[in-house]
Amino acid sequence: MNYVTLENVSKSFGEKVLFNKIDLTISKGEKIALVAKNGTGKTTLLRVLAGEEAAEGENSKIFFHKSARVSYLRQEPDFHPDMTAMDAVFEADSPVVRAIKAYELAMIHPEKADELQTAMSNMDDLKAWDFESKMKEILFKLNIKDLNQKVGTLSGGQQKRLALARILIEEPEVLILDEPTNHLDVDMIEWLEEYLKSPNLTLFMVTHDRYFLERVCSHIVELERGNLYKYTGGYSDYLEKKTMRHEVESAELEKTKKLYQKELAWMRRGPKARTTKAKSRIHEFGRIEEKANQNLDDGSLKIDFKTARLGSKIVEANYISKSFDDLKILDNFHYKFKKGERVGIVGPNGVGKSTFIKLLTGQEKPDSGKVVIGETVQFGHYTQDGIQLEKDKKVIEVVRDVAEFIPLEKGKKLTAIQLLDTFLFARDQHQVFVSQLSGGERRRLFLLTILMKNPNFLILDEPTNDLDIMSLQVLEEFLDIFPGCLMIVTHDRYFMDKLVDHLFVFHGDGQVKDFNGDYSEYRKWILELEREKRRVQRAADEKPKVVQEKPKEKKKLSYGEKREMEQLEKDIEKLEKRRAVILELFNDASANMNDLSKELAEVQESLDEKEMRWMELAELG
Repeated sequence: MNYVTLENVSKSFGEKVLFNKIDLTISKGEKIALVAKNGTGKTTLLRVLAGEEAAEGENSKIFFHKSARVSYLRQEPDFHPDMTAMDAVFEADSPVVRAIKAYELAMIHPEKADELQTAMSNMDDLKAWDFESKMKEILFKLNIKDLNQKVGTLSGGQQKRLALARILIEEPEVLILDEPTNHLDVDMIEWLEEYLKSPNLTLFMVTHDRYFLERVCSHIVELERGNLYKYTGGYSDYLEKKTMRHEVESAELEKTKKLYQKELAWMRRGPKARTTKAKSRIHEFGRIEEKANQNLDDGSLKIDFKTARLGSKIVEANYISKSFDDLKILDNFHYKFKKGERVGIVGPNGVGKSTFIKLLTGQEKPDSGKVVIGETVQFGHYTQDGIQLEKDKKVIEVVRDVAEFIPLEKGKKLTAIQLLDTFLFARDQHQVFVSQLSGGERRRLFLLTILMKNPNFLILDEPTNDLDIMSLQVLEEFLDIFPGCLMIVTHDRYFMDKLVDHLFVFHGDGQVKDFNGDYSEYRKWILELEREKRRVQRAADEKPKVVQEKPKEKKKLSYGEKREMEQLEKDIEKLEKRRAVILELFNDASANMNDLSKELAEVQESLDEKEMRWMELAELG
């Protein structure tokens, strides 16, 4: 069943053609990703598909199946700042969603017994309890806790997660998603992967997360030079099939160039008789010339860097600690960086990764300990918070304001123009004003201003957000041959796997583990650790407990001891119920096994203590 059909759809901005007479069908259950360079029309195509922009062309048509409800996740959510998170989440026009909202509001005011009873009856009538449980799972997984908070007080990342939660709760047949993994930590991304794999969901999305593409998508479509190319399979299939297509196109292009040279020679002879046949040949020459001048080569980097020399002392963190009120970032952390070191930093949002970088670069002072920065160290620090570009300046001027060139080995230079070319800024974009760039292009340009400073210790804090896959490939190739120290904070698992040798893993409460390996190896290690914990726990649960009997004391329980015993019985019952819930959650593939294992150990320890105390009191009675 075709849910969506596009026919002869076009879109232009001025003289720039984004896509020209493209066709596309999206069938039920298909999961399609759209890839293209920044600024070539990805978001515009999503907006056209979602009905937020009109298609162009007399014969353009967009059909939606009558049973297909469509939800669109924008790259930048549009909420009224005065609405609460609850209003945003329950914005869907559905009886079930309205019933759950009424129930949640009634729960906030339990003193209004009649309203609560009415809400619960309505939940029963609509069989909404399972849906409510699913909704709470979505909110929990996306770390949305305070539903009474005003949307205007939320960060951009929190608003993006709120918008994602809302459309998942709506349960539409077709999801149109623009960069759904932006502002999600790795645990959230991996949960979302599993959620979107559901056969009942039909997806059309833009994402730069290549592991996400590989594990979720059944098809990839590429927007290139105004045309749409569809490939079956995930990211690895796309790379293979795109290479084959370019090989065929290159062979055809070589033939076209030879024909172009032949026709060019004929044109230069200046035929005297402009017959109809000759005029037709002149017209055809224009078409051949355009085709022959296509550039299919994205280019590859061959740069011999000449970064500033790094001395023997680079950066030393000597037993540093840092806290903000109750939030402990580091606790007695000690490390000495070595030449050419490549380290990734991972951990959930809010654990202090950006603060850690500021400590190492001297922007923040530790509460105790000392950070020593070597005299030869020249930091290059890319951070999303630091993007400040003058919008009334041209692209080439922004780069040249930093430096005219990067020095290379053997006296060679990489000029500002060459660097822009390398990072996929076409020559006609060099003279474009910053205000005309897309969000991804601005991030890419700001990154170039960091690289033009020719640092020898490069720190990239979430460099992949809003960059297209082609830009990521170029950046990876650039960093792969970068000779200095490299530190990366990113939720892009593919990017990190390609570039780092080891990880600083932030576990919270100031604890940082140095893991020797990339992110995929770390995840495998964590899974093995969790399996072993569950095996040990099962063995402990199955082993019969031996309780050593104590001689009975001829003593009656006091009033206080009786009350203590009653409270212990209630506590034990609650703990046993919670243990049963945790054990059941271990069967859920999307659950965070590390957190569950930790909680289970705490519950079991508390249960053992209370059972032992209860038995002591029982012996007395």
